[in-house]
Amino acid sequence: MTKALLLTDNAALWRNRRRSARAPVMFLEEHALEEIKDRLSMVNKTFHAPAVISHRPDFWRSAFGDAHVVADEEVLDLDEAAHDLVIHAMCLHWSNDPVGQLIQARRALQPDGLFLAALFGGGTLAELRACLAQAEADLRGGLSARVAPMGEIRDLGALLQRAGFAMPVADGHSLTVSYESPMHLMHDLRAMGESSALSARPRHFTPRGLFHGAADLYQQTHGDDAGRIPATFELIFLTGWSPADNQPRPLRPGSATARLADALGTQETPLRD
Repeated sequence: MTKALLLTDNAALWRNRRRSARAPVMFLEEHALEEIKDRLSMVNKTFHAPAVISHRPDFWRSAFGDAHVVADEEVLDLDEAAHDLVIHAMCLHWSNDPVGQLIQARRALQPDGLFLAALFGGGTLAELRACLAQAEADLRGGLSARVAPMGEIRDLGALLQRAGFAMPVADGHSLTVSYESPMHLMHDLRAMGESSALSARPRHFTPRGLFHGAADLYQQTHGDDAGRIPATFELIFLTGWSPADNQPRPLRPGSATARLADALGTQETPLRD
């Protein structure tokens, strides 16, 4: 039987992260943190036993000083029903088993505990993807896996349901960041620990002409009058609750005791068969 190829080469991922820790670029993590704090401020509940899943433990521990911070390993270091809040912080997009990560997070929650996740979505680096693909097609007549595929918001919301969360919600937005050149963007991606760690990434020497061609195409296609280029980052936020008996539940179809027409003060018009 052929063994399925995993999306992420975890050894390469952790190597990239260790390298980035020397001089990390953190503005997207900082933005995600502010968004998560904003969401928590709208929840009418105080959390006493939070946990954070992150590859930037110092950063997230400084924001949630009493949190149990663990790495995003395949088996999360979280005890069952030990936490009333679990935050999966900017690393779920690299998981080889995102549903498994979500299930482990749910099991770590107490009943009616809150789960929040921030991760990159499918619109991330759309400009770079297109330019790399075109440059490689022009140079080699084919394509290689160079930028990790990322989930679409609808699919990621469905993963919450599959993992057993109650009241699942997925939302997000895009940030457009201006860079002096594509090479400056590449530098930031390395400093974020977001360089390619795909299992299917090319292992042979990459011709310098490929990246120069992609950079030239990027400038020509997306550059502004000042020569700067945009880079899109789509951030998706997932929210779900650990099931509990006291949570609201939708009524069964046909169980209503009042008519919508009466509530609206209007005439009901039956549909024809």
